[in-house]
Amino acid sequence: MYFLALLLGYLPGSIPFGLILTRAAGLGDIRTIGSGNIGATNVLRTGNRKVAAATLILDGAKGAVGVYLGYRLGFPEWGGLGAVLGHLYPCWLGFKGGKGVATGFGVLFAAAWPVGLAAGAVWLAVARMSRISSAGALSAFAAAPFLALIFGYGAPALLAFLIALLVFMRHGDNIRRLIEGTEPRMGASKT
Repeated sequence: MYFLALLLGYLPGSIPFGLILTRAAGLGDIRTIGSGNIGATNVLRTGNRKVAAATLILDGAKGAVGVYLGYRLGFPEWGGLGAVLGHLYPCWLGFKGGKGVATGFGVLFAAAWPVGLAAGAVWLAVARMSRISSAGALSAFAAAPFLALIFGYGAPALLAFLIALLVFMRHGDNIRRLIEGTEPRMGASKT
């Protein structure tokens, strides 16, 4: 049942909304633009805010759907983890997906909404102060397991920790650039 919940979460998680929406909008293959990532931040680099917003919402929604499908089997955390894994490693794209931020937030909101809300506030505060989206995302996911424990969510705390590990693994280049001081600020183009 654990594996089934993971698989059920993986399937919606693996839908590459950024790629689908940019192609449908006539913007080309998102994997050849900016960072090559299929997530909303890179979709924003196309200049189309509506497509980027739709990508953000749909990527978050597939995280929530993963939690719901896992919940139906009695294992919501496994469904949520599956959704994040699906976004990071979609079988349809040779297991090369996004960085898991929007999907991870969708999972946090669905699994324990106070944790998702508090982590979102951390992201907003750090991103606003630093003007660096990745700094906000990394701070939010680093804080999420602790926030879950503070709010008294045991299983979601473990889920938040696992998602944080995955998000940090996928942000290796961003972390290097943050350390070097070369990470692009929000609104700057990325080549």
